[in-house]
Amino acid sequence: MTHWPRIYPLFLALILVGTGCTKVGPNFVRPEAAVSPGWMGAGDKGVDSESKDYRDWWRVFDDPVLDRLIERAYRENLSLRIAGVRVLEARAQLGIAVGEFYPQTQQAFGFLDYNRISERSPQAAAFSTSKFTYSQDQIGVGISWELDFWGKFRRAIESANAAWMATVADYDSVLVSLTADVANTYILIRTLEKRIEIARQNVEAQRESLKIAEVRFEHGTTSRLDVEQAQTVLNNTLASIPALEAQLRQGKNALSLLLGLPPGDLTELQPGAAEIPVSPLQVAVGIPADLLRRRPDIRSAEQVAAAQSAQIGVAKADLYPAFSLSGSFGFLSSDVGNFKLGDIFQWGSRTFQIGPSIRWNFLNYGQITNNVRVQDARLQQLLIAYQNAVLKAQQEVEDGLVAFLRARERAEYLARSTAAAKNSLDLAVLQYREGVKDFTTVLTAQQALLNEQDNLASTLGNISSSLVGVYRALGGGWEIREGRDLVPPEIKEAMARRTNWGGLLAPAAYNPPPSAEGEPGIRLPDW
Repeated sequence: MTHWPRIYPLFLALILVGTGCTKVGPNFVRPEAAVSPGWMGAGDKGVDSESKDYRDWWRVFDDPVLDRLIERAYRENLSLRIAGVRVLEARAQLGIAVGEFYPQTQQAFGFLDYNRISERSPQAAAFSTSKFTYSQDQIGVGISWELDFWGKFRRAIESANAAWMATVADYDSVLVSLTADVANTYILIRTLEKRIEIARQNVEAQRESLKIAEVRFEHGTTSRLDVEQAQTVLNNTLASIPALEAQLRQGKNALSLLLGLPPGDLTELQPGAAEIPVSPLQVAVGIPADLLRRRPDIRSAEQVAAAQSAQIGVAKADLYPAFSLSGSFGFLSSDVGNFKLGDIFQWGSRTFQIGPSIRWNFLNYGQITNNVRVQDARLQQLLIAYQNAVLKAQQEVEDGLVAFLRARERAEYLARSTAAAKNSLDLAVLQYREGVKDFTTVLTAQQALLNEQDNLASTLGNISSSLVGVYRALGGGWEIREGRDLVPPEIKEAMARRTNWGGLLAPAAYNPPPSAEGEPGIRLPDW
């Protein structure tokens, strides 16, 4: 009768008690980061520090065409789809890490061997005949389980979970950039359309001036010089239009790419007039501390650091002995002597082994310790990168605010100068008709009006683009994905046809819900 060694229960109890109670390595703590108490432009009447609703920030332009473009980009943009599939990949990686917590080896095995032993081997003495060949078959199951006494596998799960959260934040970051890029490209298109319209209007006015100069030349009241000068100004204005049209075509091509379409005419742009989206009187910015919770790139930097922090525990666990349980059960038979291969399923053919083991790389402490140091150094780099991301975010908001506010001031002056240039041109043309002024005055006034109108249109576009930059820097726009799937159904259907994804393609399985603060919460999966 086989007796279970008395020390085994005590040994197993010690291991099982220790498993789940100990985790070596540091617990992650969000690093301190320098955050300003308020924005430098908070005192301006155009800045609203109280409001912080950035979910659909593009609606402040009150442009239905822009609303439709952003919604379509959200549905069709390919870069966003790639980011969504990366979330699925990270969720599957988390599943791998969770699997390591359980018995690492779980195998069913079976084999049939034909063997020959040496006639001079010790085993040959066991044979009662001169037969030195035999066959053997075996079938069974075996497991090997390294117990998580030091938290190595739980730290790995923490790391994979944080990496998963980082991919969700990266998805949100792509979405923030996408909404801003669509808005900026749309504003650029409308600005170029407006500039082309202004150029064409000036072409018509300059053609009228050319006609006046030609009539006066035919009647001998002026020289050929006036005609040539008028022709020069007209051709210069005409020459500016193809360059603007090329930029317009390139802008539409860029917008097509953002919408997941090949270059072509965009039907969404047809209903809209060539008007530049108008920014509101105030921009909602909240306070700098909101960036820590709202900006996806900051959340991603934090989660990447958290993932690396857990890797220190994974590396540090190798400094301590690893306790394992292993065992196997099966049936074995051979054709030696009176035995038969067919006897394998008889109860007397059973074979099993079970027992604990310990493995301790105590002679490799130098390598292991340095690996811990490597992981710690990587963590420190990521902590500094997080602090830098916080500072960079504040800089981007401040840059956007100052650009927005100063562009509005510039537009006010340009509006006045444009009105004055228009009046100046009208007076110059009138005085030229009456012979009071020469044609040079008219040409100078025409060029001044064109420059002022073009500068005003460009500045109006800059105002709106600067406002988009503010909202991009604030991390607004990613909230539109709340309650929606990160991966479109057609992509999940294609993946399901190729691979058995089980329940991981369900949105709840890979898209963690946001917490009360508006950011995904770190949580371990249900085991």
